[in-house]
Amino acid sequence: MATTLIKNAEMVVAWDSSTGSHAYMRDADVAFTDGTLTFVGRGYEGTADTIIPGAGRMVMPGLVNIHSHPSSEPLNKGLIDEIGSPGLYNSSLYEYMPIFRADAEAVPHCVRVALSELLLSGVTTLADLSMAHPGWLDLLGESGMRVCIAPMFKSARWFTKNGHVVEYEWDEAAGEKAMAEALSLIERAQQHESGRLFGMVVPAQIDTCAPQLLKESHQEATRRNISWQIHAAQSVVEFHEITRRHGMTPIGWLDSMGLLTDRSIIGHGIFLDDHPSTRWHTTTDLSRLAATGTTVAHCPTVFARRGITLKDFGRYKRAGVNMGIGTDTYPHNMLDEMRLVAYLARTQASDPRTLTATDLFEAATIGGAKALGRDDIGRLAPGCRADLVLVDTTHPQMRPARDPMRSLIYAAGERALTNVYVDGREVVRNGEVLTMDYRQAAEHLHEAQKRVLGKAPQQDWAHRPVDKVSPPTFRSL
Repeated sequence: MATTLIKNAEMVVAWDSSTGSHAYMRDADVAFTDGTLTFVGRGYEGTADTIIPGAGRMVMPGLVNIHSHPSSEPLNKGLIDEIGSPGLYNSSLYEYMPIFRADAEAVPHCVRVALSELLLSGVTTLADLSMAHPGWLDLLGESGMRVCIAPMFKSARWFTKNGHVVEYEWDEAAGEKAMAEALSLIERAQQHESGRLFGMVVPAQIDTCAPQLLKESHQEATRRNISWQIHAAQSVVEFHEITRRHGMTPIGWLDSMGLLTDRSIIGHGIFLDDHPSTRWHTTTDLSRLAATGTTVAHCPTVFARRGITLKDFGRYKRAGVNMGIGTDTYPHNMLDEMRLVAYLARTQASDPRTLTATDLFEAATIGGAKALGRDDIGRLAPGCRADLVLVDTTHPQMRPARDPMRSLIYAAGERALTNVYVDGREVVRNGEVLTMDYRQAAEHLHEAQKRVLGKAPQQDWAHRPVDKVSPPTFRSL
């Protein structure tokens, strides 16, 4: 068994079990053996096969991303950055995103690009919410990441024929079949030779899943002791659709069926009954989330593009809601996402005190770990997995480094990250991904987008040219 020692690090973000929180520890050592942390503290006296000098380095736990779509979102770069359907409350879900679907050849390149960017921004554990695709498990294994595979399934597809009305085409039998296939894929993931894959049950969206499918999927998650996640309260359209069908808000309806628990995750959870865009006759959604221990996966970038945001992260946190963070869209940069969480929360609250860097980092580590049912990731303590990140505190954008975590989140970002380890295996060295060819995947993705653009007008209800759907920044001469 080989032991690696990071010796005399300038700063370690260590886990303080007495308070149940992260704490700074200066001039400390971190040791790990075969994927497990064995020492976090000062004055390590054991032996080590490899010694990494810690001077000028901060060691922190790897980040936990609980909501991402690596198999599709990277392809949308340059296309949906500035568009939203005016007749559908500025969402891009129903009219625009279906136009630009990645083809089968593009999917592996999407995944490699997204996972490379996530690793480079310090993510060591990812929840991958994707539709099943060939070679998925081996591709995730190749990445070196710890991945919660979350194959989505549903009873209906949504579409629009005019840009202002959303319709649903139902096939409940297909939904049941897709759930069975997803559960089988989760079982295979948990047996994968990498040992780093685990599963989560994900009925795709609250408005595309039949009530029976929701209940059965939650029962399966409970029986298997794994987490359950659903997109809900993510658009004004969806909010009105659920209140029309059931006379309850999305959160209220899920709660009425007993689907909100401490292993349930709500993807986005923006449009509650007290949101200014969806005022309802109740004001109980936030307290329901808190009382049931439900987690909200907050992914601000994709909504900020449409002028939409949660109101606000700090309010949810103070109400007792467990908060996690995800990268629903490109760029797949967790540190960028965290910074935007802070700025949007403060502008929505009109209060710089609504959340702190402590709140942010907890959401991106132990908040996400809790949602996934893991107490062995998102923290640096003996017995936990050796998922950790080294930050160069001498990087110019980390200076001054009075408070290195703030300098990292608010200034340096991924530029200061040098090395990333997952299960004790180095997957990023000197800012370069070791497990995948990021640059090559990005080139392949560039070519793939050209193919998709050629087919896009046929996917659009109005058969518009791409440049009309998504006008370029400048006209061409």
